[in-house]
Amino acid sequence: MRRDNESIVYEFILLGLPIRAENQGMYSVLFLIMYLTTLLANLLIIVLIKLDSHLHTPMYFFLSHLAFTDISFASVASPKMVINMLTHSQSISYAGCITQVYFFSVFAVLDSFLLTSMAYDRYVAICHPLQYSQIMNENLCFLLVVVSWALSTANSLVHTLLFAQLSHFRENIIPHYFCDLSTLLKHSSSDTTINELVILLLGNVVITLPFICILVSYGHIGVTILKTPSIKGIYKALSTCGSHLCVVSLYYGAIIGLYCVPSSNNTNDKDVIVAMMYTVVIPMVNPFIYSLRNRDMKGAIRNIFSRRLCSQ
Repeated sequence: MRRDNESIVYEFILLGLPIRAENQGMYSVLFLIMYLTTLLANLLIIVLIKLDSHLHTPMYFFLSHLAFTDISFASVASPKMVINMLTHSQSISYAGCITQVYFFSVFAVLDSFLLTSMAYDRYVAICHPLQYSQIMNENLCFLLVVVSWALSTANSLVHTLLFAQLSHFRENIIPHYFCDLSTLLKHSSSDTTINELVILLLGNVVITLPFICILVSYGHIGVTILKTPSIKGIYKALSTCGSHLCVVSLYYGAIIGLYCVPSSNNTNDKDVIVAMMYTVVIPMVNPFIYSLRNRDMKGAIRNIFSRRLCSQ
């Protein structure tokens, strides 16, 4: 480890996943396939929404941004992880680590805000169907996305700038496959009280508050369905909200498992595995959830392939 007399770290050593050395090659290929699948599947979602005029609605507008966010989120850590496994290198520069901290925070929080916007869209569609087109107009959708980006960027900038002040570390060995902020703070020899306080305060604003808004939205949706109980109404609500509920459950389930569930032993291994679900698996399965459970998306896929066949 390269340090000067004041223990300033110039690079970190990422221990990576709890995988045996002889299995690194096999798993690196697996994770590369998963990453490429994430890219292609989410790009397909974006292209379908762009090309099919039937998908030019608020829900799919938010979904296209969610797909872009999933691509970006997976790209924060996956390429570096795969490269390290293939080259048997574990180092990452201090600047690279700072970059990972910044973009990981941006896209993790952006996911939260986009899911909240989609929940609000479903709330308006089911609880106020007659006013839907007036409420969920183009200006509001654009504003929600802009505000989501602005808040996510501001939140990440605060965390990154505070972390950048912590140049002194007890060691540079990080038991993770990317530069996780909470793990880095544990290894700092500087006073991290302010960092931890800001994480707690902003975390409630950008993660807990949106989650409460989602719960409130679906609470109102549930009440509306119960007021006029019918098989057709329940089926329509499930078909409209089912995909979004699955994605929300995966997203917040991973967050709760990572940050809220205590672990008595093998804490690092548990955190790494749950983070893998959070950063690699969920961005990959999200487009499949929306494609397989959504009639409009499946119809768009058939239309695109039909056009391609007719043009040949």
